[in-house]
Amino acid sequence: MSSSTPSADTVWFKSSFSGGEGGNCVEWAPGLIADAGAVPVRDSKDTARRPLAFSPAAWTAFVGGLKA
Repeated sequence: MSSSTPSADTVWFKSSFSGGEGGNCVEWAPGLIADAGAVPVRDSKDTARRPLAFSPAAWTAFVGGLKA
């Protein structure tokens, strides 16, 4: 992922299990994967902070583990 922060137009997605109360949620931006070569993930409570970047394989394994 580039060293720059995603733009304000970046669309972030939250899990449907997050609810609407805020709290401990992570968001990911699937639209940036092709450009960055990585999956950007951020804390929904601190959106100004630079996101973490995971390889697509690591992200797929993580999500697969959650669903198991």
